[in-house]
Amino acid sequence: MDKRTIIINPLDNVAVALCDLKKGETHEGVTLAEDIAKGHKFTLRDVYEGENIIKYGNPIACALKDIPKGMHVHTHNVKTNLSENLEYVYEKVATELEKVKGRKVNVYERADGGVGIRNEIWVIPTVGCVNGQAKLIVETYKKRYGTEGFDGVFTFTHPYGCSQLGDDHERTKLILSKMVKHPNAGGVLVLGLGCENNQMSAFKEGLGKVDGKRIKFLVCQDVDDEIESGVELLRDIAEAIKHDKRKEKDISCLKVGLKCGGSDGLSGITANPLVGMFSDYIVAAGGTTVLTEVPEMFGAEQLLMNRAKDEITFGKVVKLINGFKDYFRANGQTVYENPSPGNKAGGITTLEDKSLGCTQKSGSGPVEDVVFDDGFITKKGLNLLNGPGNDMCAVTNIAAAGCHLVLFTTGRGTPFGGFVPTLKIATNSELAEKKANWIDFNAGAVLETGFAEQLEKLIDLIVETANGKPTKNEINETKEIAIFKTGVTL
Repeated sequence: MDKRTIIINPLDNVAVALCDLKKGETHEGVTLAEDIAKGHKFTLRDVYEGENIIKYGNPIACALKDIPKGMHVHTHNVKTNLSENLEYVYEKVATELEKVKGRKVNVYERADGGVGIRNEIWVIPTVGCVNGQAKLIVETYKKRYGTEGFDGVFTFTHPYGCSQLGDDHERTKLILSKMVKHPNAGGVLVLGLGCENNQMSAFKEGLGKVDGKRIKFLVCQDVDDEIESGVELLRDIAEAIKHDKRKEKDISCLKVGLKCGGSDGLSGITANPLVGMFSDYIVAAGGTTVLTEVPEMFGAEQLLMNRAKDEITFGKVVKLINGFKDYFRANGQTVYENPSPGNKAGGITTLEDKSLGCTQKSGSGPVEDVVFDDGFITKKGLNLLNGPGNDMCAVTNIAAAGCHLVLFTTGRGTPFGGFVPTLKIATNSELAEKKANWIDFNAGAVLETGFAEQLEKLIDLIVETANGKPTKNEINETKEIAIFKTGVTL
């Protein structure tokens, strides 16, 4: 392979630059007719107006005009092939993975039979009005008592919980209640105001039975000093969780979310395929992975559908894809308003280009289930999860569905982290070096050493993270949530 370029699939009529290339250079037997930036594409032969551009062995666009051999292929000379809802046909492909022996991890056992990879205390506001109080309670507790005996105390603020109607209101309640039950939290203080739509009594009823020693509730309007009252409740929670100890389990106990953000032209060449290999590894070992970002499946959805384990699951994938297209149109938007400006600058031309790279994070195994807005991950193997591509919303959805950590690939870089450990995986070595304070793993090394060596290193890092090693987002305390909003605010 020319280390400066790559042809991803033998069927492709374009190659991708792995570094900046100059006009007049010869690569893949083609003399370049213009400069090609890193991550961008050039034609391997003459492509004619109306002909498909093939990358990853699949169409990513069609030519708006004739594009001679050696020319740059991008938004200026191609257009998307995407359209409205499609009629899909199930053409099942063989996807069974050979079983492998998994690694061991040290995790916290929970009373409901689940496991957590952190033993933290969380303060969760039911409404944005008490965000400031939640922060003060956490800050006061840490200054006064510290966090010895557990993995930290955090709050996750948001602007919702009041003046929301219908599904919007229910979505806020659902996400917050899922967080209360997340196994990475050894204990939770649910903090309300008192007059909000998201009333504490109804919220508690929706939670069902909880451990009263680990889950506490406080309504600020009901007490004289909500800060002192909150701190005392955190002391009670800390006393209940501080004796929890890690126990050895098989890696199959983990649920791992798969996400990308700030993608570039190398995302589908280095980091995403590497994460896909990890997905296949942990699924083959009996574990679970979760892929979301439904709009970034458009253009690659048939490949996922053909991997559905059966006709029923295929139908769920169709519902997932067309349901999100319906959501776009209901708000007067086209289904292909993507990729972002940063994606385009990095070499991603159309949504199909982005999707075919994005979905490589799912590996090659069968799609076992599709989870919609109100569900938890309950089936082992690869799951698809409903939700948008927005980084903060997607990671919140993944974690709320039950994932212990998230693998987040990025070619442009982002400091963001969710309320579970969020491992940032750089697609290129330059980003990993420049933003070492953000990046946990350099998948750009794949171009030098190959996938096998980097996969072993990635597995090592994931085991270490499950065992308690903090991720960069945890070190930087960038732990945030964003609730996907679809409705009306009063």
